[in-house]
Order: sequence, then structure tokens, then C-alpha cells
Amino acid sequence: MGRLADSSSTRIRIRPAQIGDASDVARLLDELGYPCARDDAVERISRVLHDPRLFLLLAEIEGAVCGLMSLDIRYSITRGNDLARITALVVSANCARQGIGRQLLREAEAIARRAQIARIEVTSNMRREAGHAFYLGCGYSEGSKHFIKLLGD
Repeated sequence: MGRLADSSSTRIRIRPAQIGDASDVARLLDELGYPCARDDAVERISRVLHDPRLFLLLAEIEGAVCGLMSLDIRYSITRGNDLARITALVVSANCARQGIGRQLLREAEAIARRAQIARIEVTSNMRREAGHAFYLGCGYSEGSKHFIKLLGD
């Protein structure tokens, strides 16, 4: 991580998020549709920094944060080994179509390979049709249907 990766006409830097990135993390999570205050982002980044099986990466162009990807490594009882799951991926709308999302995916895949994990998964909301096309175009295939139940009051 933390290496520079060439894109078509820009230089994209992928690096781990740090506490000082809380405002950018909150902004990107908001853009993804998950409201997050700066103080909440501080707590989330802190949890990631203290768990070696969690990753929160940021993409930068010329020092400006323009993308975010989070990855969990977890044990799958059904598969009998670890798998990697992308839990968030977002690129700022003003930075779209510059290869940032693809670079974040490549970095997630590299992390999984270094951990000797053979399976990576990503969940994308049903309404995110552009996201579905993006993942399919990056070599991902459709898999299981995902069900949700909120356990509120």
C-alpha cells in the first residue's frame, strides 16, 4: 500500500487512512449514502487501525482525497477458510472515470492475495446499477442474494 499507481493521465496514490483523514472519510461516506460526522469517522478509522483484519484505503490525486475503499478479512464457516469482503467503495463524483475505483479494487485484491485468500466479495445496493456494471466490468460475477433485517426498537 502507499504506492503510486499510474492512471491514464493522472497519478493516483493509494494509502491507508489515518485519523487526520476523518473529514475526508466522512465526506466520502456521505457521498456513498452513509451519513457520517467527522467524530464518527475518527472512531471508525481508529477501529480499523487497531484491527489487522480491517483495511481502510484512500485514493489521492495531487494530495486531494478522491476515493475510499474498506476491506474486511473474515473467516467463512461455510468455506472453511478466510475470505475478503469489500464493505465500501466510493469515488468522488468530480473524480469519476479516471481509474480510481479500478485502482482501489486492484489494491483490495492485492491485499487478499498477500493474505493467501482466494475469494473476494462485494455487496452493492440493488439501486446502484452503475456500480453493478462497474464490478462486472472488473471481472466480478453476480453471486448470492443479500437479505437485510434492521434490529431497531
